[in-house]
Amino acid sequence: MRPVLVSQRVDVIAGRDERRDALDQRLVHLLAECGLLAVPVPNRPELVAELWRAVRPHGVVLSGGNDLSAYGGSSPERDNTERALLDLALAEHQPVLGICRGLQMMVHYFGGSLQRVAGHVAARHQVSGLLRDLVLDAEVNSYHDWGIAEQGDVLRPLAHAADGSVEAAGHHGQRVLGIMWHPEREAVPTALDRTLIEQHFA
Repeated sequence: MRPVLVSQRVDVIAGRDERRDALDQRLVHLLAECGLLAVPVPNRPELVAELWRAVRPHGVVLSGGNDLSAYGGSSPERDNTERALLDLALAEHQPVLGICRGLQMMVHYFGGSLQRVAGHVAARHQVSGLLRDLVLDAEVNSYHDWGIAEQGDVLRPLAHAADGSVEAAGHHGQRVLGIMWHPEREAVPTALDRTLIEQHFA
């Protein structure tokens, strides 16, 4: 399997006075099904370059969970870690996949902005568009309350929900793709999502 660096959410365990990095096991399993070995990245931005040199990854996955600090979140160490991952991935021309918050981070990183959206938490809806060569017309899950207001200069919308909100976006010149839904949260990962991941990291 080819290694990919995967960012982690920050969970605060008040009863234990702990601040934990966490990664959904389902995402690790899904990536493995696609031939990718998930290497979790600790939320210590100063360690990212050393980890990159040690692993020599074939790409990066920015996982879901946590709001961005610029939009009320409380995990600035994660924001800075993901910025460092994006810096290196772009410099090395390695693919990046953003899932939900991961796409939100991409938008913020490339100078775009987010806005509150209604009806996108614990819901399902249709999305349609074209992701590279993959035609998308499917029902997906939805767990976000922040959507894309402006995607910035280098990202372009690739898929939309029926209400017009952007559900996927990609970089004009780099292998950078973000989706708002969570492939790992489906009871059974869809063939579409597996194909999307496999093609992006091919």
